[in-house]
Amino acid sequence: MNIITKFKKTPKDKYWDYFILTSRFLLAYTFLSYGYGKLTGSQFGVSPEILNTPLKDISLFKIAWHLFSHQPFKAFIGISQIICGTLLIINRTAILGAFLFLPIVIVILVIDLTIMSQGMAIAFAWRLSSYIILDLLILWHYKDKMKIIWNAIWNSTNTKFKFPLWTYLLLPIMALFLELSLILPKSIVQFISNPTQFINSINNLVSNF
Repeated sequence: MNIITKFKKTPKDKYWDYFILTSRFLLAYTFLSYGYGKLTGSQFGVSPEILNTPLKDISLFKIAWHLFSHQPFKAFIGISQIICGTLLIINRTAILGAFLFLPIVIVILVIDLTIMSQGMAIAFAWRLSSYIILDLLILWHYKDKMKIIWNAIWNSTNTKFKFPLWTYLLLPIMALFLELSLILPKSIVQFISNPTQFINSINNLVSNF
């Protein structure tokens, strides 16, 4: 049996499965390459000439590119993309990688639409929108497992105990106390290390009310 005959007899489901595999590879390679670029310094940052240019004369894209070059933002984005790309490559973690891909690429798309010129924004909007569609197709391909995940999340999330109605009405007050308790350890450390600064901070806070 020659290659053409084998090609004709291959079921359509196998072609679709291979298309999904190709889509996973494309999205994974894109994120791995961009993530590696961020970690190695080939992405983000501007030239010294631009840094010496008045702010009003610099494009929003260059300003953002300069801000994004600072740590830990650059490392966080780069590592996130590498993790996502790796998850997409591995069969066992492909669904998790597809889930992680969506928020990252949507945030990138919104940033690009905000900072880029109209021509660049349109080009990147088409490209990233295509990636989003591919990612959704990946999730659709694994829809049987997605149903299991959805049912587990939607039907099983609940409190372990039943509470009376009045306890729910107290939630805003309890949340406020919880927020204050999270600040308490920092306040204690600041008071011990620099009591004068701590007292001045309290006085400034009181005076603003």
